Amino acid sequence: MEFQFNKEIILENDRVLLRPITAADTRNLIYFTSQQEDLLQYSPNPVHTEVLLKKYIDKAIGERKLHNRYTFCVFDKIQNRYAGSTSFLNISNVNDRLEIGGTWYSKQFQRTGLNRNCKFLMLEFAFKTLGAVRVEFKTDERNTASRDAIEKIGGQFEGLLRCHTLMYDGFRRNTACYSILKREWALLRKDFLAFKQ
Repeated sequence: MEFQFNKEIILENDRVLLRPITAADTRNLIYFTSQQEDLLQYSPNPVHTEVLLKKYIDKAIGERKLHNRYTFCVFDKIQNRYAGSTSFLNISNVNDRLEIGGTWYSKQFQRTGLNRNCKFLMLEFAFKTLGAVRVEFKTDERNTASRDAIEKIGGQFEGLLRCHTLMYDGFRRNTACYSILKREWALLRKDFLAFKQ
């Protein structure tokens, strides 16, 4: 697998466009992050003020330069609005694996099929374009909505990492781990977009 961090990766279908996040996206996303303080309640990095959102985006851009993470801004073509962000993380070319995570959308886009379309594009890119063998997903053990979403797209639960991640409020979370393997994706992808959520 060879993930090219310097490449401008654009993923899109009829529903959604994913493009690399830029500093200008502070303006595109602040319209809802400033009104939804609990949006990232299970994330170590809150984004509910312009300062926090700018810090989040600057860090994401910096991590791309360091070849640690590749973050996208998500645009919903149906609603013609920016919807949130998602990322490829923990990329290991030598082990043919990566993680899909750091995903958050405005509440108005949740349970609309947007996430499923994003995940389809990202999984297709990971398995078919990059040649990944394994895609991982991690989330806070308490985040039942995220865990349900991962399981609905075919993520297999692998266990908990105890006291794994320090949250912004000082809480140390347990992290639930899931994965999809390349051989599983061959079956999952057939009807993946037939489900709305």
